[in-house]
This record gives sequence, C-alpha cells and structure tokens, in this order.
Amino acid sequence: MDWKYRWKNGYRPSRDEAAKNSHLLDESQFDNEQDRKLAEESARKHLGIPIPTLDEERSILPHAPSPNEKAL
Repeated sequence: MDWKYRWKNGYRPSRDEAAKNSHLLDESQFDNEQDRKLAEESARKHLGIPIPTLDEERSILPHAPSPNEKAL
C-alpha cells in the first residue's frame, strides 16, 4: 500500500516514535488545520497507533492538596 502524504522528518516513524509525537506528517502539505487533523488520524490508523483523545492531557489520578491548602 502506497502512502499519499509526506512523513514529518522525511521517513515513516516507528510505532514507539509515532505514539510519542503529536504530529506525524509534514504540516506544509496541508491548506488548513482540518485537513491536517484528518490526515493525522488516517496516518495513525495506517500505523496501528491509537488516535489521541480530547482528555488525553488530563490526569486520571487525584491530586493531593498543596501544603498551603487545608484538606477537607
């Protein structure tokens, strides 16, 4: 299967490298952000990497109160 987009850095990333990076494709080949996002999702599917979710940056663990705050 031939890939129709240019990879960032000029080569296909490994699965580990792709999982760590938010952008896999060369951004200069897209006219708008929506096209880039769709192509990035397609690239992740092509590599078998999960697509990032909207809450990916949020921690699932509870946070301890800072030393200055009173615990309830």
